[in-house]
Amino acid sequence: MSIPKVAEPYWGSDAEGELLIGEVKISALTARYGSPLFAYDRDVVERKYLALRRALPRRFAISYSIKANPNPAFLRFFVEKDCGLEIASAGEFCLARNVGCPAEKIIFAGPGKTEAELRLVITQGIGEIHAESPLEIERISSFSSEAGQRTRVALRVNPNEEGQGGAMHMGGKSAPFGVDEEQMDPLLLRIASDPNLEFRGIHLFAGTQILDHNVLLDQYRKGLEIGRHAASLLDVPLPTLDFGGGLGIPYFPGDSELDVRQFGASLEELFDSIRDDCFADTKFMVEPGRFLVGEAGVYVTRITDIKTSRGKKYVILDGGMNHHLAASGNLGQVIKRNFPMTILNKLDVPETDIVDVVGPLCTPLDTLGRSVQWPPAEIGDLVGIFQSGAYALTASPIGFLSHPSPPEVWVERSRDFLIRRRGNPEDCLQDIQSMKAPLESGS
Repeated sequence: MSIPKVAEPYWGSDAEGELLIGEVKISALTARYGSPLFAYDRDVVERKYLALRRALPRRFAISYSIKANPNPAFLRFFVEKDCGLEIASAGEFCLARNVGCPAEKIIFAGPGKTEAELRLVITQGIGEIHAESPLEIERISSFSSEAGQRTRVALRVNPNEEGQGGAMHMGGKSAPFGVDEEQMDPLLLRIASDPNLEFRGIHLFAGTQILDHNVLLDQYRKGLEIGRHAASLLDVPLPTLDFGGGLGIPYFPGDSELDVRQFGASLEELFDSIRDDCFADTKFMVEPGRFLVGEAGVYVTRITDIKTSRGKKYVILDGGMNHHLAASGNLGQVIKRNFPMTILNKLDVPETDIVDVVGPLCTPLDTLGRSVQWPPAEIGDLVGIFQSGAYALTASPIGFLSHPSPPEVWVERSRDFLIRRRGNPEDCLQDIQSMKAPLESGS
């Protein structure tokens, strides 16, 4: 038994074959905080951030995409690195402000911004709003006029097929994201001519979970093409060009890690060749999420039961898809493949069993691993699902069957910190008590 290959670069074990998070044994974390839990290694986040920062040309700014993992510990980490934050809701705006991110370093994107959300960020201050429809532009203009201020607006563009790639296409065909490339000209002119709006540039986001740096380069070339066109149409230099996120991480056997160094070298060559006056002072931006935090997290659960049904052996855990929907294959996977997982306290034990790994929920969807090759499992063993730092807990139906939400733990070398407490079953009883009087009175 060993750490799954795609997770090996970031994790180690002790002499007894137990996983270490930083320098802390996984059994020590579960003894302190219980199971299930999410554990994050700060050093992994640091390594990923530095790898990207060193790869990007100097003119590039990084904004962390909060949706990947909104825990304030991650947001503070990136704010301390002088990164911006990319938000997609009023809730994320409040998180960003609460951790001390300057308003001018917050970018608001997303196809479903409500009137209340737009009013909030316009009145409170926002770096840029990335508009995604004609109606949204009208709303931003109207609310800016009411507030007596100009709002910085970029246009999110849904590129044609030339700009596509990645495991999940976000554009190129009919999509709710952005404005189709062939429809952008009148909207660019509309923004530029509005006294309530300040044109800030172009936001391109065509796909996500990209592991081939050549695909990313093609998208960046497409972004430069769209940026040139916008600058020419408006006869102004382009203030910003946001290439979005899309940088992927390996999850499954056969996945290759994104070659960040080669990506950086190719980017340097591409941007050194730019001679367009329209890009002389352009701020180039990326807004990754998964790439920065995905490999830093492990979802840790405990085996509560083991049984055989009609010849198939099942290992039953105390947590499941209610905490980690993506690992169950119900968050975007077309063909279910197992996330990298292992028994964390038996990393030195040979793999002799084939099992299905399931959670505690009353649904067959709560299957985290199918035909997993493991060492003999025992009640109380700790199971870990790697690559769980992004789109895990907050992308899951944590209210389903009313199990307590798991705690989140931040590890810095030999120190660990509780960064979100476990949901308490007693909270439900308190809620019932608070409801009792009005229910009995008929109100």
